Amino acid sequence: MSTDNTTDASTETESKCGASEARSASESASGTAASEAETDTASKCGASSASSSTETTPDTGDDSASKCGASSSSSSSSSSSSSCGASSSSESDEEEVGSTVDDFDAEPGRLIAVGLGPGQPEGMTARARSALLDAEHIVGYTTYVELLPDEITDGADDIYNTPMCGEVSRTEEAIDRALAGNDVAIIGSGDPNVYALAGLALEIIESKGATATMLDFDVVPGVPAAQSCAARVGAPLVNDTVSISLSDHLTDMPTIESRLHAAAKEGFTITIYNPWSRKRRDNYEKCCEILLEHRDPETPVGVVHAAGREDEQVEIVELGELPELGETDLVDMTTTLLVGNEDTYVWDDRMVTPRGYETKYDY
Repeated sequence: MSTDNTTDASTETESKCGASEARSASESASGTAASEAETDTASKCGASSASSSTETTPDTGDDSASKCGASSSSSSSSSSSSSCGASSSSESDEEEVGSTVDDFDAEPGRLIAVGLGPGQPEGMTARARSALLDAEHIVGYTTYVELLPDEITDGADDIYNTPMCGEVSRTEEAIDRALAGNDVAIIGSGDPNVYALAGLALEIIESKGATATMLDFDVVPGVPAAQSCAARVGAPLVNDTVSISLSDHLTDMPTIESRLHAAAKEGFTITIYNPWSRKRRDNYEKCCEILLEHRDPETPVGVVHAAGREDEQVEIVELGELPELGETDLVDMTTTLLVGNEDTYVWDDRMVTPRGYETKYDY
C-alpha cells in the first residue's frame, strides 16, 4: 500500500549489479514526504551505485564495468515526468533489461519474493521472517524496507532500496544480484502475487535468458491488504469477492471502468486498491459513480486507512457517503475500500456478508 502523491526529482545512477535505474531525491513514506539526497557508494556486489547520503553527486554518464559481471553505463540525460507521479529517467531506461544471464560468471544464488503482510512486524508470517533472516541481500521500496524489524536489517549483508516508481529497476537489481551468486529477497507489503512484483520478477528472469529454476525462485506469501483490512471491519468478504485497483499506471481507465461495472452488477463484494491520489481524483469519482449506478446508496463500505501503521484509521460508511470522502485524509493510496453487496449489513459496528449458511441450517 504505497503512496504516490509526492513529485520526485531524480537522476540516473548505475545499478549495483550492472543495471541502470532512476533514483529519487525525495519520497513519500506513509503519506509524509521525506527528503533523500544521494551519492555513489560501493555496492556489496562491487559496483558503484546511489545510496542515501547528505549530499548529491552529479551523474557523469561515464561507462563502467559492474563487478557482478555485467557492464552498464549511467546516463546524463535529464529526467522527465513519469506516469506515476514521480520524476524519472526515460521510459526506455525503466523497461529495457540491462544485462543477460551470459554477462554473469558466478554460480547463481537464490531469489525469493517475500510478502511482509499489513505492515507491523507481528503481521509478518513466520516463514517470511525466516526467509528474510536467511537472505544475504534485501531489495525493496524504501517505505517497505523501513517496516522491517531491526533483527532482519542488521543481519543482512546489504539493503538496497528505491523510492516509488522504481519497480522494474529494483526488480532487475534483485535478479542481477542473484545471478551474481547472492541469496536475495525482494520484498513488498501484502502478498507478492497481489499487485506486486512476483510476476514481474519471472518476466525479467525470462527476458534475461535465465530460468526460475536456475535461481531457485520462490514466493513467500503474505497477508494481502484485502484480508488484513477486512479483518479490521468484521467479515465483509466471506462470499464471492473480487479486487480492483484504481491505479491506471499499468491498466487503462476504460478497462478499470469495465471491470467495476461487471463486478458491481454481479453482486460481488469488491475490494478497491489505490483509490485516490492527486492524479487520480477523476478515477475515484468515476468509481463511486459506477458503484452507485448498480448498488443501493446505503450499502456498507469499510474504509481502512494505513492498516497496520501508526496512522491507521478505520470507518464503516454508506456507499452514498463515499464520494465526499475523496478529498479527506481518510482516503489516499494507503487506503483500502471494502464495498459490500446487497446482502451485506452492519451489526455491532461490524460489516457482515452472509455466506449462505442461514439457508441450510437453523441457528
